[in-house]
Amino acid sequence: MGRIDRETVQKILDTADIVDVVSDFVTLKRRGANYIGLCPFHNERTPSFSVSKSKGICKCFSCGKGGSPVNFIMEHEKMSFNEALRYLAKKYNIEIKERELSDSEREEESDRENMFNVNEFALSHFENNLSNTDEGRDIGYSYFRERGISDTAIKRFRLGYSIERGNELLRQARERGYNEKYLIDTGLVVRRDDGTLYDRFKGRVIYPVHTISGKVVAFGGRTLRNDKKMAKYVNSPESVIYSKSRELYGLYQAKKSISEKDKCILVEGYMDVISMSQSGIENVVASSGTSLTQGQIRLIHRFTSNVTLIYDSDPAGIKASLRGIDMLLAEGLNMKVVLLPDGDDPDSFAQSHSATEVEEYIAAHETDFIRFKTDILLKDAANDPIARSKAISDIVRSISVIPDDIVRSLYVKECSRTLDIDEKVLLLQIKKNITERAEQLAQQNMRDKARASLGETATEATAQPQSPETAAGADRQTPQQATADAAYANPAFMQSDRSRAATLTPFEYDIARYIVRYGMVELPTIDDDNQPANIRVIDYIMQEFAFDNISFSNPIYNRLVKECRELIDTDWESDRAAAEEHSLQQRQEQWDKGTEEIRRTAINLDQITQKERMLLEEIDAGHYSRLDQHTEMFFIRRLTSSPDDEVRREVTRMASSKHKLSKVHSKYAHVESERERLDELLPRAIYALKDAMLQCDIRSKRDQLKQISASGDMERIRQIMLELASLDSLRRDYAQKLGDRVILPKK
Repeated sequence: MGRIDRETVQKILDTADIVDVVSDFVTLKRRGANYIGLCPFHNERTPSFSVSKSKGICKCFSCGKGGSPVNFIMEHEKMSFNEALRYLAKKYNIEIKERELSDSEREEESDRENMFNVNEFALSHFENNLSNTDEGRDIGYSYFRERGISDTAIKRFRLGYSIERGNELLRQARERGYNEKYLIDTGLVVRRDDGTLYDRFKGRVIYPVHTISGKVVAFGGRTLRNDKKMAKYVNSPESVIYSKSRELYGLYQAKKSISEKDKCILVEGYMDVISMSQSGIENVVASSGTSLTQGQIRLIHRFTSNVTLIYDSDPAGIKASLRGIDMLLAEGLNMKVVLLPDGDDPDSFAQSHSATEVEEYIAAHETDFIRFKTDILLKDAANDPIARSKAISDIVRSISVIPDDIVRSLYVKECSRTLDIDEKVLLLQIKKNITERAEQLAQQNMRDKARASLGETATEATAQPQSPETAAGADRQTPQQATADAAYANPAFMQSDRSRAATLTPFEYDIARYIVRYGMVELPTIDDDNQPANIRVIDYIMQEFAFDNISFSNPIYNRLVKECRELIDTDWESDRAAAEEHSLQQRQEQWDKGTEEIRRTAINLDQITQKERMLLEEIDAGHYSRLDQHTEMFFIRRLTSSPDDEVRREVTRMASSKHKLSKVHSKYAHVESERERLDELLPRAIYALKDAMLQCDIRSKRDQLKQISASGDMERIRQIMLELASLDSLRRDYAQKLGDRVILPKK
């Protein structure tokens, strides 16, 4: 299979109508120029899901989800970008043309496809062993039946068995013509030191791991022997198609139930998932014995914001799993914890209770993480002030990772009441934790940038072959890296850098929004010969940035501008020509229809001439209005369907406007729109950013002055004061342009 070619992608994006697409899932009612309905992504009684036909986007102003037709399908149907494109192509009967892959792409695609094929063969082989061989029935099937697993559950999760004698999988794979390379790459067979091959999972029951779309990427195998020298579980190694940190066992089977119930139940092992699913609790997934990862959490977040962790009563296991709580909270998930009765795990509890009983137990015993961590961490610290202090600090650290200010505030109140600690004390500690974490992140980012920069300008000396001593310590820093890390590890520097980013972000957002919403709109200006000319908004902004050597500090805005530039180079001319052709066709149809009506109803030649002139003015106005709207919406229509998730979300936010000026305010007088005021607003936005940058520079210089004052270096002090005076003077100039007063500190 090739890649969908650019022309086909564009045809899909141009054809897909946002109202038509959303109407397949949501009942929409017209409200003014837009449509509104109940949000399909969360439960609500009052409609807050708005669909704009002219902009081609939808947006829920409560939960924030929405976007272009592609993004809507991705969110609602939990599809990848390419899967959503294929869905829309099928809906609109668009033939998908695929381009030829390059040699490297073809090789990579071939490897992936062959590995998936080998895994699918292995799955069928393991399933057949379980059902149709004596060894499989006597050992594997009997084991599952002893564990209470039904035939329905065995088929649902496609459980299997690997024959112990010989190397049965390898033998049959060779007979079918499968390449040994892919058997080894997927981990189905292992090469010994002497070069011979053997089946990795021989003599084990098999649990296949599926991707979200149902493809088999890995296997887990459990031995049924009581041999302590043999590993109880063996799993597929990571490969081109499998990364254990990005997969959750049972998600393929559970995703529909998770979406419907708006909750994900998280357990530990394969049998926990299977038994609970068999009992009727289908919204269950497992991290398969590995520590919960950020990739797995984000996978859950695609389906729901509500997670319930179920633990058995083993204290050691619970304490080891507490790290996962902080990771879930940091991703903005609403988290509850359930502790099962002594002696039970999710598997045994589900086997001995009905679905109703399990659901009732979960509902009755769900508790928030504060109460749970308090009970666990303070249980052994009641009479030990130091241990109690550490436990409380751990709980507060968990609260500090919550991204939502309101949710964090509510947890602070709960923590204050539960632990009998003043809210102010908790808030101070939380602020400290947030600051420390931000500094660590900023420090790491700066180190990465410094190392990347050093890598780009590496000398021949740094590229020379390593000596054995250097190779043995390959993770040691080079002198340049050590120097960069030392510079960026300075706390004052890190505080300044974090503060600068916080100061500049809202100003950068405003300018990026102007690019997205009006980037191709032309502004009147004067050229070098003092003659009237026009300049596009994006070009004006980029020229201003280049003149003062400015770039966005936020990488998402840099990627956004890069995509805009690429769209201008690749799509603008053809897209504009198509829009003009379509509009002229509409114009001709309107003219033909209008003139026919005029000639049918007019009473004389003068009336025909007058009405035709008025008709021409009207349809010409419509023609130019359509082209003008195409110009204004060009970036929005393209970027709301960008394959880059961050760009797509940010552009959707920029393109959405919750409020619209009431007709009461514009009925009797013209109210200038933002578009009409661009020649005034754009320069102000750029000057505002430059002024904010000056503020950051002034703050930095003052911090330097404080540090140097203690040293008594009068020459350096005088130099910094001159630099401050120059920066203050620049701020005065900007203040005049912005129309604001700048109150400078007293000397």
